[in-house]
Amino acid sequence: MWVQRPDKGFGREDKIAAIGVRVRKWVTFHGISLNVDPDLGHYDGIVPCGITDQGVTSFEDLGQLVSMAEVDSVMRSTFETIFGPTTYASAALASVA
Repeated sequence: MWVQRPDKGFGREDKIAAIGVRVRKWVTFHGISLNVDPDLGHYDGIVPCGITDQGVTSFEDLGQLVSMAEVDSVMRSTFETIFGPTTYASAALASVA
């Protein structure tokens, strides 16, 4: 996922998230990466998606100070709105009832 960065110049975008998929021996692996507050210096040697004129950013870099717990909660809620309750959430609800 890319975010526009007009503060860094016309047409500038920085990558804040990625989705990865791998297939090996008929098994799929997948994941998501979302930059909340990493040390962006670690990305100096990375060319996101092979695009050399764009960079990498994070919520913190964009001035959005959020905790991992807040990000997790919003991501889980959004996921469940689209796909239905997760196993973890269903088990937690069952133990409360």
